Amino acid sequence: MSIVIGIDLGTSGVKALAINEDGKILASAMETYPLFQPKAGYSEQDPADWWKGVVKVIRQITNNSGIDKKEIKAVSLSGQMHGSVFLDAKNEVIRFPLLWNDTRNHEQCRKITQIVGEERLLSMVGNPALEGFTAPKVLWLKDNEPANYSKLKTLLLPKDYINYKLTGRVCSEMSDAAGSLLLDVKNRKWAVKLAEEIGLNPEILPPVLESTDVVGEILPEVAQETGLPKSVRVIGGGADNACSAVGNGIVKESVILASLGTSGVVLAHTDQMHHDPQGRIHSFNHSVPNRWYLMGVTLSAGFSMSWLKNNIVEKDYDEINRQAAEVKPGSEGVMFLPYLAGERTPHRDPLARGVFFGLSGIHSQKHIMRSVFEGVAFALRDSLELIKNLNIKPGQIRITGGGAKSALWRQIMADVFGYPVHTMQSEEGPAFGAALIAATGAGIYKTLQDAVDQTVGLGDVTEPIKENVSRYNEIYPLFGPLYKALKEEYKKFYSVMG
Repeated sequence: MSIVIGIDLGTSGVKALAINEDGKILASAMETYPLFQPKAGYSEQDPADWWKGVVKVIRQITNNSGIDKKEIKAVSLSGQMHGSVFLDAKNEVIRFPLLWNDTRNHEQCRKITQIVGEERLLSMVGNPALEGFTAPKVLWLKDNEPANYSKLKTLLLPKDYINYKLTGRVCSEMSDAAGSLLLDVKNRKWAVKLAEEIGLNPEILPPVLESTDVVGEILPEVAQETGLPKSVRVIGGGADNACSAVGNGIVKESVILASLGTSGVVLAHTDQMHHDPQGRIHSFNHSVPNRWYLMGVTLSAGFSMSWLKNNIVEKDYDEINRQAAEVKPGSEGVMFLPYLAGERTPHRDPLARGVFFGLSGIHSQKHIMRSVFEGVAFALRDSLELIKNLNIKPGQIRITGGGAKSALWRQIMADVFGYPVHTMQSEEGPAFGAALIAATGAGIYKTLQDAVDQTVGLGDVTEPIKENVSRYNEIYPLFGPLYKALKEEYKKFYSVMG
């Protein structure tokens, strides 16, 4: 039986898993590597650490007694988005990449918006110029390290660099390139004119493949180093969010994913490109060929809960869930704005901060606890409403992430959304989606939809409670205006308090 390997190149480490044709996980491995933050707002990694980690996890899988190495047909990677891998004429790394969470390039974002215009940016690349994206990182290099910029011949993204190390082929891939701010998302090709307008040489942009395209066979020396057969093919792969969507079966319209990780995400597959005219929600190319996805992000979902646990109530999660469940929907008048690290969707406001509103002498810790569950759910509903406004009708909502383990939080999500929410039978993250991409690219499945149909299953369903839905529909309209009332005050506060 054929075996494929999916690898997730994350920020804290790399995870790999091997699956068979039925989607059964045969082996898995993980390695960590360092993150370098030499100054406030700086975030970098050494690609050599990525490569060492990838080799180690593949070697662990090929050495596993349950794996018949001869049956391994393909490898594919999911990767952290946006990171800028700068290569010279010899395809050697010029300097450490600036990662997705590196925010040193605010001035370059302003410059891009000024030159191109936000409306045109949104219609072409599907997103506003944000610090996380790749193009402003390249401009930062040009403006601040001209000697390094003069050496730049090729721009790659993190997982594309690993594909190069595996195969010797320099190329990018559609879903990851969509996060560069340099891809014409609708027409699925590099936005050459845009690159020229902002002062970048489009010749640094490599050929771009679809996720399920074959990059090439692994190099002989890589086969020897990893234990993989020489015939193994490397498949294009995808951005981490696209691979997560594939791994959770979000490969057709109307199926929506809500993720309760450290940050919170609402993601919807679309058959056509859509973009929000105000840039409040991301529009990217999907790993499903010739398809797209919309994605809203709240920056402090699970982080709000861990902050509450560690700093406010100092109780374990079971006790937090038990006490919060004793409180009626609406937390008896307490509302939480979960903006502990600013907010992405829908406000695009790095100065926004967390707020407990409506506190009085009747409230206790349990009201605070429930308000945090509800505040995150309201923030995620903001994303869902934007998706619905773009004529994407939710047919089914699937919920994943650490927060989805809480029965109370699942119920609140169902009640706030007004839709049933389904858990997944298995949660293996982007690595599983990458494995399905590998299997499809290798011809084991005809399409990603076929791969999902044969391997991805639903778990439990939480139905919304009618009276709770009605109550939350009364409360939710208060959530957005509360932020708007504070928006200018956040600016004043920051100017004084820093």
